[in-house]
Amino acid sequence: MTDGALYRLDGKVAAVAGAGSGIGEAVALGAARLGARVCCFDLDETRARAVAERAGAGAEAASLDIRDGAAVAAAFDALRQRAGRLDVAVCTPAINVRKPILAYTEEDFERVMSVNVRVSFNVLRAAGRIMTTAGRGSIVLLSSIRSQVVEPGQSVYAATKAAIVQLVRTAAAEFAPVRVNAVAPGVVDTPLTAPIKADPHWYEAYAAKSILKRWATPDEIAAPTLFLVSEAASYVTGTVLFVDGGWTAIDGRFQPPGM
Repeated sequence: MTDGALYRLDGKVAAVAGAGSGIGEAVALGAARLGARVCCFDLDETRARAVAERAGAGAEAASLDIRDGAAVAAAFDALRQRAGRLDVAVCTPAINVRKPILAYTEEDFERVMSVNVRVSFNVLRAAGRIMTTAGRGSIVLLSSIRSQVVEPGQSVYAATKAAIVQLVRTAAAEFAPVRVNAVAPGVVDTPLTAPIKADPHWYEAYAAKSILKRWATPDEIAAPTLFLVSEAASYVTGTVLFVDGGWTAIDGRFQPPGM
């Protein structure tokens, strides 16, 4: 196998949850370009179908509420039956309710936990059942820099992203030889971060926090994700790949005199 072939996904079947927009859309399109047969799952079927059309021949789409574990299991099993296999599963959806802890309601808490943790667990479990039976496959869940570093108003979101890390590590231990990893983005230009982008001061503050002094595009998160599901990452499992422009590598931006 040539070095370039290690990164290809020819002959693979990939399920992307949250493929209708943002990082999920970029992952689905990237997987298709690398040769995978992609199924675009999203609560918004219209958006999912639009992405599948762009992905080209062989791509398909379906509406799926990934908060419903039984529905996720049925959708993934149906895909396996249609395609004959399931090699890749990526779960991207998340929400954030930015409030101080003392202002959080039980409804806020349940909503963020339900979307961010439950959906990742549902995809992990559904894909894991199929892949462990087959003895092959790769799963990637989306964590965040907030699994490690926080700011006011990020309590429950940060907790969910830390929980995803531990789900990934445990699944990697239980599912082998199926590989399970997480990608932890920094700040990315997606629908989730639209309120930040709308505020110039907030937007620039986040851009300045990373070493690269800018936001990421969805494609810049999709590429490392696709590396993790490829054979180029065949010995990578149970890990968290930070794709954050150096956000978590530095402690402030002060440059000492003479440096």
